[in-house]
Amino acid sequence: MEIEQNKLENNHFENDEISLKELILKIKYWFKFLKSKWKTIFLVGLFGGMIGLLIDWLDKPNYKATLTFAMEEDKGGSGGLSGALGLASSFGIDLGGVAGGGAFAASNLAALMKSHLIIEKVLLDSYIINGKKRTLADYYIEINNLRDKWSKKPVLQNIQFLPDADRSKFNILQDSLLFEFHKALTKKENLDIIQKDKKVTIVSIEVNSEDELFSKLFCEAVANETSEFYVQTKSKKARMNTNVLQKQADSVRAVLNNNITNVAREADNVYNLNPTLNVRGAKSKKIQVDVTANTEVLKQLIVQLELSKITLRKETPLIQLIDKPVLPLEKQKLGTLKSVIFGSFLGGFLCILYLIFGQLFKKIID
Repeated sequence: MEIEQNKLENNHFENDEISLKELILKIKYWFKFLKSKWKTIFLVGLFGGMIGLLIDWLDKPNYKATLTFAMEEDKGGSGGLSGALGLASSFGIDLGGVAGGGAFAASNLAALMKSHLIIEKVLLDSYIINGKKRTLADYYIEINNLRDKWSKKPVLQNIQFLPDADRSKFNILQDSLLFEFHKALTKKENLDIIQKDKKVTIVSIEVNSEDELFSKLFCEAVANETSEFYVQTKSKKARMNTNVLQKQADSVRAVLNNNITNVAREADNVYNLNPTLNVRGAKSKKIQVDVTANTEVLKQLIVQLELSKITLRKETPLIQLIDKPVLPLEKQKLGTLKSVIFGSFLGGFLCILYLIFGQLFKKIID
């Protein structure tokens, strides 16, 4: 039994030795074969390098603009503001809450910034571009040579997005183009909203385009429009309360000032009045009562107005900028040398594969 086991082990060792020898011989064979074809491999690699150089020359670089900002966290009813809101409630005034989360939570911010509403506002806002007031939509058409591509479509040749144009008067073609622009610009390779950690409220906006100025302006505009949308939406209730209280305070103050003037006028009319004719001083006393009442009302309104302003200030702004894109921007391109090396390597590698499989196919046929 032991003898048979030894024979099996010896045969297994010999088979392994033969397999190793065959592997070494095959490697030598293929090395010798490829060495005999070095001129072909070299020429194909050279050709690949030339293709890489041509692609690098024809390929336009992308410019990446990055803007980093911090989300403002609501701390709930902490500190002095909580007491202020409580005091306002005692007067029956609702100054609005600052509820966290919602559309402005960091997790939802990417969708908000890529929404058609925000992107359209960015494209239709006016900017000074090369010394001329233009919209980003019009500039986007220029840098992408879209008018040349529309040469066979006369209906699109005269399409313009002028500064300060009335959005409600746009035709269906303008609406369709804005929709297409939005779809192209919000692709991940063109616009990316990055939140590295869900526990951290620092978010980055990255914009890539073939035009350096467009990348910078578009990146900054997305952040600005989102912040403005926040101010107009989330703080709407508090802003309305502030405006109402301001009007009420101004109205009461005007009435009070008028009453003070009337009190002084009546006092002049009854100067050195005969004490037996007190009825003539009644009007002055009535106006004095109005002055006292309006003074108290104005005090309460001023307190409520200041509290509403505190609430409004707390809700603004949503975005605290940390870093802004600065020209010149980072250029996203492989580079001439890398393009040539990559093209040469890829050409040579494909040539080697072609020669090896060609030789194997030839052996199978033979």
